Amino acid sequence: MFDGKNSRELFSLTNKGVYKFREEPYLLASGKKSQHYYDCKYITMNPEYLQLLAFALRDELIPSLGLPLPDAIGGLTLGADPISFALSLAYWQEGKRVYPYVVRKKTKGHGTSEQVEYRFPQKPKAELLVLVIEDTVTTGSSSLQAVKSLRELGLEVKHCLAIVDRGEGGRENLLVDGVSLSSLYHASDFL
Repeated sequence: MFDGKNSRELFSLTNKGVYKFREEPYLLASGKKSQHYYDCKYITMNPEYLQLLAFALRDELIPSLGLPLPDAIGGLTLGADPISFALSLAYWQEGKRVYPYVVRKKTKGHGTSEQVEYRFPQKPKAELLVLVIEDTVTTGSSSLQAVKSLRELGLEVKHCLAIVDRGEGGRENLLVDGVSLSSLYHASDFL
């Protein structure tokens, strides 16, 4: 578990709602089956918990990476959406502009036909610090899909953040693509 005031408080308020176990395995987004499920929507669909999450990310996890202020934070829709918007607002409360972005699973067939919706600062793409965020990482496939879409735009992506790392190969799979994974919690924190 990441050791910070907000992350500890968030865990104590939500761990019993986030972690679920049942005999009949859950089907995960990765295609794997597991009796253990980490329902991070329990956090992201509650304004109190979502705000605590944003503060834990802004004040604890992101500073621990030793990076400058990110320019943009987002990931594959739907898991990343509430997190990136809440985090953007948390930074704004401090007078800092960090843009949220959304990566669709498929390019939309109408309007601008964009797969990534964004409004990044006006500076060279190579200078932008863009972070990918996830609720739960199992194999890292959702994160890698977001990374691929961002790299196709000419952005360099090297960091992924998550609420929960299930510890089932996601960290290693991301590293193969040059992306580090940092999480507030590990699956073992809940067991």
